[in-house]
Amino acid sequence: MVRQFLFCFSAMLIGLNFSQASLKAAQRPNLLFIYLDDFGWKDAGFMGSDFFETPHLDRLAKQGMVFMNAYSCAANCAPARACLLSGQYSPRHRIFNVGTGPRGKKEYRRLLHIPGMNTLDPKIKTWAKVIQQSGYRTGTIGKWHLSNDPVPYGFDFNFAGTHSGSPPRGYYPPFNIRDLKNSPPGEYLTDRLSDEAVKFIRREKEKPWLLYLTHFAVHTPLQARKDLLEKYQNKKPGKLHSHIAMATMIQAVDEGVGKILDVLDELELTENTVIVFSSDNGGLASATDMAPLRGYKGTYYEGGIREPFFIKWPGVVRPGSRCNEPIIAVDLYPTFCEMTGTTLPAGQPVDGVSLVPLLKGKVNSLETRPLFWHFPAYLQAGRGAERRESRDPLFRTRPCSIIRLGDWKLHQYFEDNGIELYNLQDDPGETTNLGKTFPQKKKELLTRLQKWQQKIKAPIPRQPNPDFNAKKEQQALMRFAK
Repeated sequence: MVRQFLFCFSAMLIGLNFSQASLKAAQRPNLLFIYLDDFGWKDAGFMGSDFFETPHLDRLAKQGMVFMNAYSCAANCAPARACLLSGQYSPRHRIFNVGTGPRGKKEYRRLLHIPGMNTLDPKIKTWAKVIQQSGYRTGTIGKWHLSNDPVPYGFDFNFAGTHSGSPPRGYYPPFNIRDLKNSPPGEYLTDRLSDEAVKFIRREKEKPWLLYLTHFAVHTPLQARKDLLEKYQNKKPGKLHSHIAMATMIQAVDEGVGKILDVLDELELTENTVIVFSSDNGGLASATDMAPLRGYKGTYYEGGIREPFFIKWPGVVRPGSRCNEPIIAVDLYPTFCEMTGTTLPAGQPVDGVSLVPLLKGKVNSLETRPLFWHFPAYLQAGRGAERRESRDPLFRTRPCSIIRLGDWKLHQYFEDNGIELYNLQDDPGETTNLGKTFPQKKKELLTRLQKWQQKIKAPIPRQPNPDFNAKKEQQALMRFAK
């Protein structure tokens, strides 16, 4: 009798432990990360667009926490994505630019750029990899841009992800993209990627899953969804936004989000799915405006790196909340790991901090810490507004390092040892350089930036470019000054 009792009791404990383990697995949230390309800080309705329409994104933002000072780690896509996936600032993984070749006219570049890398080192464990190893089914749909194939970086499923940074032939067939060779005539790329996201969720509904939905939209070519053209042609332009093709591209993204929300509701996954939304860098100058921020895609002024960002986490994040804490894309690595109950990889640096205490309301702000950017290369000039809002009209960005600490932001430019200091609370448009007004603050931030450069072994371009021509550069600057 005693032996039978002990056997039954042991079996009950085993069953209880199994049930608890099953319950714990079931409670691990699904994670949907919607990541757009060249989507500017004010391009969504919840951020203040007066022309673009995003009702589904707006609804999600109201159900979660919107971060008003959220940053990408770079002003263009490849380095931004490398930082995001690795959780590391660019000097660690050495992807500094799109491609490794020099950008812009050689006679205007005073220094030899640092080429860096073109592919993310597969030895780096991405957050997808460690979450995959913890038991999640993982998928990536859309733009990858860090290698020829994202699967070795932690994805069980890949659709359309290659080294390509934009749709090779646009948003209509023939796409010339892997997995899309037999697309029917008239299919719109953004719609197809959203449909594939719905299929992934249906397939994986019985297990915890992570989906990195990384749209090519709204990257060039600015190609309208044709059935929406008439709507926006007849719509009154806004003071901030008025680009018709861009408006149709954004609506296509938003309608896809609506489809995904419907399937989450249908499968009763809504309450156990975290949804994160952001973009890789600022918007294109010819298509959008981030006012009052200065700058666009490719510049390290606020308009080039500050992003729309929200997290919806049912039962955890207070709906309708806003956070002014400065955060940056490397923070998502530890955040995703903590959300999913995944351990950070041993021996691999992670430069961000988890946002979970903010999301749970345990703290109102994080301990004040510096945020960093490092770009030892060049980005050639844009046109129009990009020229006006860059540091000079010949380049969107010349080699530089940036630090933000609290309300203060300092730019360091390596060609001319130029230093710019701004107070973003008083001057979000970075119009007034306060370096001479606050010399001690300038010294403090520059010292911290240089110590970080040394600690992380950030390569500084110092070697003069033998093809630089000071006379031609001056003549070009004078032409634009007229």
